[in-house]
Formats: sequence, C-alpha cells, structure tokens
Amino acid sequence: MNFATLDLNLLRVLDAILTAGSTTKAGERLGVSQSAVSNALNRLRHALGDDLFVRRGNQLVPTDFAVSIKDGLREELNRLESLLSRNDDFDPRQASETFKIAASDFFAELLMPGLGGVLNRKAPKMVAQLVDLVPENYVESLERYNADLALIPDTDAPDWISREVLFRSSFMVVGRVDNPFLVQIEDGAELPMETFCALSHVLFSPEGKLAAMGDAALAKVGRKRHVAMTLPVFSGVCRVVSASDLVALVPSQLARKFAPEFGLKVLAPPFEIEPVNIIAIWHRRSDENPMAKWMRQQVFDLLKPLDTR
Repeated sequence: MNFATLDLNLLRVLDAILTAGSTTKAGERLGVSQSAVSNALNRLRHALGDDLFVRRGNQLVPTDFAVSIKDGLREELNRLESLLSRNDDFDPRQASETFKIAASDFFAELLMPGLGGVLNRKAPKMVAQLVDLVPENYVESLERYNADLALIPDTDAPDWISREVLFRSSFMVVGRVDNPFLVQIEDGAELPMETFCALSHVLFSPEGKLAAMGDAALAKVGRKRHVAMTLPVFSGVCRVVSASDLVALVPSQLARKFAPEFGLKVLAPPFEIEPVNIIAIWHRRSDENPMAKWMRQQVFDLLKPLDTR
C-alpha cells in the first residue's frame, strides 16, 4: 500500500461500514449514496490488498484484517477530528446548539426539570433533548441516536468511551397508602418477606422482561415473586401502583419523589439488593468540545447530589 496516495476519506467510509454493517446504512451515516460507498469500498480493497468484507446472505461480514484494524481506525479518526477541531471559547448565553441525552424516564423526573432551570438562566438559546436508550445495548445509544451523553447503570464500555461516576441508587418498595396489605406497616419500615412475595408486582422493563435485579436477589434467599405487569417507564409503574394493590421495587430517589404525588407508601425491601452505580458516558471525541464539556458539567452538578451513600 502506498500511504502517500491513499485518499483519507476512504478511511471514513471504512469506519462507517464497520460501524453500520452495510453499505446502505454507511451511506446514510455519511450522507452519500449506497453506490458511492460501494465504489469507495472497491478502491479501499485495491489500496489495502484485502477484501475487507465478504457477503454472507444479506450481511456483510468483515474479514479478519478489517476486524483487526476496527478499533485502531476509530481511534485515529477521532484524533484527527480532535486535532482539526477549533477550540473556541464557549459562551453559554450565546450558544444555540442542541445537546442530546439518552436515558430512562428516571431522568425525565430527576434531571430535566432542574436542567431546564439551568438552561433558562444560563443558556437560554440551548436545546436539551432526552431520548430513550437502545434496548439491551445502552452504550450503542451514543452511536445509533447520535447522543452527546448517555446516563446508564455502570457497565463495561469500549475504549472510545469516556465516563463519569454520578451516584449510587438503592431500591425501595412502593405501594399505595391505602393498600389493605400495607396499612398496618409504618412508612419507611421493612416490608415482611411473606407480604412481599404474596403481593403481585409491577416491573420497570423497557424490554418487557419479567425478571430484574430484585428477582436475582430474591433467588439468593430461595424466594420468588409474581410479576403481574411490566412497563417501560417508571412514572407508569408508580401510577399503576397508586391505583391498585400491586407493589413495585423502584430506585429510592424516585420513590421519595413520587410518594407525595401518587399517594404512595415507601418501604424497605426484606432482602439485600445491591445498589446500582449510575454513570455518564460519552464519545471520547467530545472530551474537549467546549459546549459538550459545559453541558456535561451542568448535568453532573444536578445528578451527583442524588447519591444515596
């Protein structure tokens, strides 16, 4: 390969195909036609002396060589982008950019109202967007939804991700205050195990799963519960609980916020559930972006006080 004559734009095409998995989707990411991507791929094959992708049915499968350079290629493109990006001073009062956050509706309740106040005072022309997380693969939200920030439970992440630990969240049981099975239990007390297992539960699950962390913790003590309903939003979980004899395990911060609004009793679970560490992740290419840095700091300042330690 003669690197001196290599069109570096072709490397952006290769990165897009590796990320998207097809020439059509790569073209959509780059804003070019599928035929332009295919032509670029043919030029890359000739320049690099490798097929790069082979077709299996309707899928493009990367060759061993393409797989071996995927992460390194992404790193080098990010470095070039950072190197060539202007690092102008950021004035939030004049900024009019959009900042997209991928997160569950937990943050619609506990972040966005406060962030709205901050932006109104400090950056009145800025736009903040809250979008859903990609089910089953929260890290992918940064790529698929072009999010500037994702707020997720702590997890392993690829090396192109930057991260910040925000807060730890424990869990509480919520039920309506006049639930006949709970009226004799004082608010804040521990819910007896027999009552917990006898009652039917509402489960927060964007993917519609019928088990979660609470069920794994129950299994450790040889017990199980009956999940009668799943919902993709925490507000819906609490609304169902407020109108029925069902109960739910929810993050303690949400339990305290929703209790007055929905008329809920908040109780401690009768078994140990490991608290969840919530982290912020973002693309490393945006580490030094002035607007993104400023917005991340506003989010961090609002969320870190939620820690239950």
